[in-house]
Amino acid sequence: MDCIFCKIVKGDLPCNLVYENDLIMCFLTIEPINEGHVLIIPKSHYLDTDEIPTEVVTSMMVLSKRIVKVIKEKYSPDGYSVMQNGGEFNDIGHYHMHVFPRYKGDGFGWTFSDKKHNFSQEIAKELKIMLDKEI
Repeated sequence: MDCIFCKIVKGDLPCNLVYENDLIMCFLTIEPINEGHVLIIPKSHYLDTDEIPTEVVTSMMVLSKRIVKVIKEKYSPDGYSVMQNGGEFNDIGHYHMHVFPRYKGDGFGWTFSDKKHNFSQEIAKELKIMLDKEI
């Protein structure tokens, strides 16, 4: 497999390791939004959230909470972001979660189109029915 994160997990590529356990790794990204920007990855290869075992996702979320606490203490940011991109928007092809400090005027933000969306109760109801079937 030619996955850069799998190579990091195997030790074939270096990283600035912040945390590691049997399930996950956390290291500084090479393209930070702000200083302290880390990536949390599962050690096994997955593309999307829904593929990852609950135990691994839980470990990642618990670590993200701990990292936020450390980021607040070290950097005193105005806020922080915890995010991930799925499907074709996962540019690496290996699931990863970003955690980074945020500051007013740091230039990072969402962009929106002028397209109007219909966020109706019917859509909420349909999604709820589908979700209830999953549980």
